[in-house]
Amino acid sequence: MGEAERGESAPRTRISFWCSNGHETQPSFAGDAQVPDTWDCPRCGFPAGKDRDSPPDPPRTEPYKTHLAYVRERRSDADGEAILAEALAKLRGEI
Repeated sequence: MGEAERGESAPRTRISFWCSNGHETQPSFAGDAQVPDTWDCPRCGFPAGKDRDSPPDPPRTEPYKTHLAYVRERRSDADGEAILAEALAKLRGEI
């Protein structure tokens, strides 16, 4: 089916978005649609903004932490020594 048979197409507008890697993306939006502030770059996946000179920063990924790393954040070395001493005392039957 051709364009003439379907009728008039809705008015569209193309907006340029740039990511921190310098990639440009130009999605098209309906003329009356609300344009988002950011758009995901299809090439690298980073967020892209409408301002070419100051694109949004890429997301910061935190490294994987083990259970022991979380425990060490909550407890000091002195706390750990006290807990270990108490557990050893229970095992030895001193408590």
